[in-house]
Amino acid sequence: MSDNEVERRSRLLSAKLAALMSQQMGIDVSTYTAEPCGLGTALVSDEAVWILVDGDASRSLGPAIAWATKFAPSLHLVVDNHSGVLARRASGFATSISVWHLEDTRLLAAIAEPHRDAVTPSAAHATFISDIASAGAEPLVEWGVVVGEVRGLEICRVVDDEHTGEARIEVGIGAHDRETFALVHQERPIDESMRSVVDTVGAHRVKGAPFHPYNHLAPERFTRWSALQTPSALGFVSLTQVDPPEMRTNVKDSVPCVAVGVDDSGNTTAVVFVHGIDLDVVPFAVDAALQHSCAQVMIVSRPQDVVASHRVMAGATLAATTFSSLS
Repeated sequence: MSDNEVERRSRLLSAKLAALMSQQMGIDVSTYTAEPCGLGTALVSDEAVWILVDGDASRSLGPAIAWATKFAPSLHLVVDNHSGVLARRASGFATSISVWHLEDTRLLAAIAEPHRDAVTPSAAHATFISDIASAGAEPLVEWGVVVGEVRGLEICRVVDDEHTGEARIEVGIGAHDRETFALVHQERPIDESMRSVVDTVGAHRVKGAPFHPYNHLAPERFTRWSALQTPSALGFVSLTQVDPPEMRTNVKDSVPCVAVGVDDSGNTTAVVFVHGIDLDVVPFAVDAALQHSCAQVMIVSRPQDVVASHRVMAGATLAATTFSSLS
């Protein structure tokens, strides 16, 4: 959109938010000031911030909290999607955060959506776990999906054939790569293909290796893999990979991943691994703690990726939240 179009849409959104607040909440919007906000639009007073999210709201809570703390202690987040997940994550903060679901022209208090039940792989899929391990990859099950990773990078996945329904292993990094690999290497035994990819990828997934797509992808999962090898580096006697709060949809995007650590006193901590400055990682980590019934949270990242907003948010969580890094 052009600058004029962006400005016009911002004005429309501000008017829409003001009407919702006035007509449905009985708020005197004359005491509020419109402020430009990257999430959509915002109306601000000394007591509260109202933000109307324009578009995908799934990762809006962290940025909204970071933005709102500059103005007022109370945040009202208005969204028309993912409101249940956002309300659940907001419940992990001690500060005043209200999530509202926008349905047509009505504002409804969002109801926290429960976490989904854990999913186990089908028996047909689980039989391939030993094949993946035999090829030298690390078998991993996430939300019931069986995959093989090499130091945190997925190189194969168990899928059902779309025509026969029969379970099989596909080799490749992501759906498109698996499809291309199958076309190019269709005559090659699958175990041989996996071993070849394991060797190729493994040579690049090492600290200090020259830049390569294989060590550029999923850096947060490489960090988790490293921590799983030596839990004591983070102060744990054991560390176990667990499902994230929401299923990862794209292998090639860098998104946080999760483990649960146990210390020598038996206390459990939700450990979230992230790469890059991610303003939504604290709500994500709080959600992981709620999901796995942990009273503590540890966010593992590069030191340069932890900014002041992260520490402000961490100080407002109900679960004790700390930051750490692997040397």
